[in-house]
Amino acid sequence: MRVDVITLFPELVQAVIQHGVVGRAADNKLLTLKLWNPRDFTKDKHRTVDDRPYGGGPGMLMKVEPLQACISAVRLQSPDAKLVYLSPQGKLIRQKLINEVVQWQNLILLCGRYEGIDERILQQEVDEEWSIGDYVISGGELAAMVCIDAITRQIPGALGHHDSAELDSFSAGLLDCPHYTRPEIINGLKVPEVLLNGNHKLIQDWRDKMALGKTWKNRPDLLEQTELNERQKVLLKEFIAEFEIT
Repeated sequence: MRVDVITLFPELVQAVIQHGVVGRAADNKLLTLKLWNPRDFTKDKHRTVDDRPYGGGPGMLMKVEPLQACISAVRLQSPDAKLVYLSPQGKLIRQKLINEVVQWQNLILLCGRYEGIDERILQQEVDEEWSIGDYVISGGELAAMVCIDAITRQIPGALGHHDSAELDSFSAGLLDCPHYTRPEIINGLKVPEVLLNGNHKLIQDWRDKMALGKTWKNRPDLLEQTELNERQKVLLKEFIAEFEIT
């Protein structure tokens, strides 16, 4: 997959490809990351990319001309890619969207700065707006890095185990179950007995029950959006009964 990122701070976004899952995916030619700086498309000696907003008010806006020239250059290399603007006004990114995006093969991420970008860029160039949450950060670079990491995890071959992405939180609309590793007992806390008995059916039942229970406790809104099968309904009912007893 190819991801182009338009940003005033390319060195910041570059860090995402230097480590971990994303770095390995890039090394294995599963992901190509290309960074573009709108300052390279300015025509004045100060490389100006921002200006005061019409109508007054605090802050500055990113100018149309350098952004549009930069976008045009990107589209020459990636003509079929959708352009996504990362902003607090965008639709909230969920796992379902990430799973769809990995099928696109090409993606352009536009990172805003200052008070945002000129509305005419949104009208003429942007295909979608995405948000990583209902809060404001200083620019779109961190959001772009989050998107790149989440998308890379879904690229076949990017993770060490082929089931890893499928077992992540949100992959089935639920949070992940608890996990344990050695030692068996630490600080007086013991690994649940069911994980030690080697019975794979019981282990799977326990993991599914814990995933349902954690979702019920921490993110009940996800359960409202998920259609549970009869087995899941039974497991959730068991978890709630056990939880209320304890």
